[in-house]
Amino acid sequence: MSSIVEYFKALERLKKREPLIVQKDTKISKDSVSLEAGRQKGSIKKSRAIFKELIAAIDEAAIEQKLPEISQREKLTIAKAKIGNYRQLYEEALAREIMLIRRIYELEKHLSESTKNKVTSISKK
Repeated sequence: MSSIVEYFKALERLKKREPLIVQKDTKISKDSVSLEAGRQKGSIKKSRAIFKELIAAIDEAAIEQKLPEISQREKLTIAKAKIGNYRQLYEEALAREIMLIRRIYELEKHLSESTKNKVTSISKK
């Protein structure tokens, strides 16, 4: 297997966040691809024509890797806003339930007081 193919395979593993040699959270760079391919740091050089396509692919992958970080922050902000909204809705619902329970209690109390002397027994003596 040619060495350039090993570099591209290493780049693909880094893109998928499934590296074999470097840590999973390693940022994609020429050095990290070199290390993942089992080579020395700095073995990918711009001066070598064979690496032209690889360097372009590495640069593109590095940009793509940074994009999810931004969207993760946005997702976190949105999730926090939703949590706050749901908490407010929950507290409003609890307040409504307590108010309704109190109202039912008052109505039952009023009903029992108003019908206390008006109820006649229908049993036969």
